[in-house]
Amino acid sequence: MDLVSIRIITSDVARLVAFYERATGVPATWATEDFAELNTGGGTLAIAGTRTVPLFASGSARPADNHSVIIEFLVDDVDRVHGNLTGFVSHFVNEPTTMPWGNRSLLFRDPDGNLVNFLTPVTPAAIQKFAR
Repeated sequence: MDLVSIRIITSDVARLVAFYERATGVPATWATEDFAELNTGGGTLAIAGTRTVPLFASGSARPADNHSVIIEFLVDDVDRVHGNLTGFVSHFVNEPTTMPWGNRSLLFRDPDGNLVNFLTPVTPAAIQKFAR
């Protein structure tokens, strides 16, 4: 089994896609006006509009209602990325911080309030874990 994507349901697909394209530098591939994907090579972030929810089950997902998932992206230099996002991201949860497990992390919220973590491994164990 392989995890292939994380999907965010939003009431404004264009806004959220534009945010993630700018934040990640990854261009989206649009399937319809209600569905786009950003493929990072290591995984795909899918962004879908509320009109897609009934295709699975009515009421099964609500936009801007995530309180438990953090979307994480591996970046080369989290401190540099933080500088690039300052003035663009409106809500940083923390500044770049080195975590006990060896990653330097930058936590912020996307326009729908979803938590996003950009991380760079900095300890030998973390660097080895994420070696490509």
